[in-house]
Amino acid sequence: MHGPASPGWLLVALCAATGAYCLLRMRSGVEEQRRAAGGEALMGFGMAAMAVPPAVFTPPAWAWPAYAVVFGAAALRALWSARAGAHHLHHLVGAGAMVYMAAVMAGTPAHSHRHGGSGVPLLTGALLAYFTGYVLLAGVRLLPAAGAGGAAVAWGDRPEVARACRLSMGIGMLTMLLTM
Repeated sequence: MHGPASPGWLLVALCAATGAYCLLRMRSGVEEQRRAAGGEALMGFGMAAMAVPPAVFTPPAWAWPAYAVVFGAAALRALWSARAGAHHLHHLVGAGAMVYMAAVMAGTPAHSHRHGGSGVPLLTGALLAYFTGYVLLAGVRLLPAAGAGGAAVAWGDRPEVARACRLSMGIGMLTMLLTM
């Protein structure tokens, strides 16, 4: 992604930490939690790799098509999983956005460090609108409910931490789309 190095490193750290937490969630005793955590870990680490500032590391020419293939496969898996529940459609949109960003970056010269203006404006705008709505909704969902409490839950199974993880990935996706 294009942009200054400092925010790029913050985005790398945010996405890598989110991916690491999602790996911890894969140890959950809840099967659905494990399945979702694997895809989210892939997204977190993939976003971290894509966000490394180009002044520090310029990926080889084959890296962007490889990202597109990996996230294309993740999109197909999300499409298949969407048969069981509509909540998998968010994973489909996220993986599709990653494929789109990888395709745009593959078509951008390595020496070009423009800020914005890359990609298809209508598609970029639609993705920005979707992820903005998602971030706002995810933020509202983090607000504590009145009288919420309950039994102790394992650290990797805490729903509010998983929601915060998804919120941070949504914010990261917004940032990447804005700096593309």
